[in-house]
Amino acid sequence: MRRWILLLALLCTGLANALEPMPFKDAEEEARFRALVAELRCVMCQNQSLADSNAMIAADLRKEVLSLMQSGKTDQQIKDFLVERYTEFVLYRPPVNERTAALWIAPIAILVIGAIVVVVVVRRRAARLTAPKESRRPNDDDRDEDW
Repeated sequence: MRRWILLLALLCTGLANALEPMPFKDAEEEARFRALVAELRCVMCQNQSLADSNAMIAADLRKEVLSLMQSGKTDQQIKDFLVERYTEFVLYRPPVNERTAALWIAPIAILVIGAIVVVVVVRRRAARLTAPKESRRPNDDDRDEDW
């Protein structure tokens, strides 16, 4: 029973830290902060931005981002700092370079290959359906009609 109470207390403390309001100087700083944390990925949750994540590390990173902003760092300097610590994984839109080229090219390549396959299949079916019946190879359906 004590373990559950301790676990619940730790969970509540973590949620309180994650939901703690941030002290912004003005609305412009808040808008910049919100835009920046929406572009950064939570290193624990993987598919959530820092803005969406309730993980304790995301709350810490949000505080770190705000601290860096208030110390005069630009958005790019903040991103560079986080990339240095957590690699390019922390960016939702990694830059195009030799290491990330596959991430950018693969979806386009898959789409093009899929479109080519669809066109080939549709043309073959259309050619088969429009071909004269006697030029087609007999199949089971044709044999049944002769009997």
